[in-house]
Amino acid sequence: MVLLLLVVTPIGLMFYYDSKLDRIDALATYAGRPAASPGTTWLIVGTDSRAGLTDEQKRDLATGDSDGARTDTIMLVYKPSSGDPAIISIPRDLYVPIPGNGEHKINAAFGIGGAPLLVQTVEELSGMRLDHYAEIGFGGFDSLVDAIGGVDICVDAPMRDPKAGLNLKAGCQTLNGQQALGFVRTRDFPNADLQRVQNQRKFLAALMSKATGFSVLLNPFRLFPFVNGVVDTLVVDNGTHIWNLASLAWALRSSPQTVTTPNGGDIYTDDGDSLAVGDNTKEFFDAIRRGQPIPDHLLDSTPN
Repeated sequence: MVLLLLVVTPIGLMFYYDSKLDRIDALATYAGRPAASPGTTWLIVGTDSRAGLTDEQKRDLATGDSDGARTDTIMLVYKPSSGDPAIISIPRDLYVPIPGNGEHKINAAFGIGGAPLLVQTVEELSGMRLDHYAEIGFGGFDSLVDAIGGVDICVDAPMRDPKAGLNLKAGCQTLNGQQALGFVRTRDFPNADLQRVQNQRKFLAALMSKATGFSVLLNPFRLFPFVNGVVDTLVVDNGTHIWNLASLAWALRSSPQTVTTPNGGDIYTDDGDSLAVGDNTKEFFDAIRRGQPIPDHLLDSTPN
């Protein structure tokens, strides 16, 4: 009887948490949708939604009071059939065709048509069919980080950005939830978003490493608050389950490849300063779609 309980209880908890996930129809079918690619591909979106935050939390987290939600972060996580996974940032200023809406910066797709239009835009840009979608806003982000005792990050120089509520010293340190939110939000760099997307990739890898470490997995006082935070904070597509999220975290637990989608350089458009889609962009996604290694000349020239 005791053995049966030891087996049944974790399974019951898994299905309980799975039932609590907030799901949307993000991966909608449309004419000409790309065929499945080798491996598994996630679209991970960070928005500036303040839903669920009190006025006091907005002040403490320096989020401001904007209504609605815009995409601050667009990342692909690609798990090949063999080899290391890759975290791929898509700059929000990349100027692309948005189905039915002409050309705009890619982050406009979410504002125009939500997750389904953003998914279709990314799929048509990359030629890859997305397998999973996950979205997180400001609300609950800090609690998610605090639940596991913070996330370890190393920075080369002090980082201070009052607009993002950020004030970090140089060196390695453990970020609490408020600091972590500021770290992934700040654009106070000479190259603005291109540096920010590197920080976002660094943070995602560090978060997954901490969440899958023994200090969390063997400590129910950290594990269960973290899992509760995941199901309360994330929005996923209809076909994604808690075990898919666990598989993603496990795949990213140690040294994934990190890269920014290459582009054709700065251009000025009706949307303002933007980044062009170049031949290098197409070559980059062609390699991934075919399950091939990313050519060295398409990798970031700056460290991640």
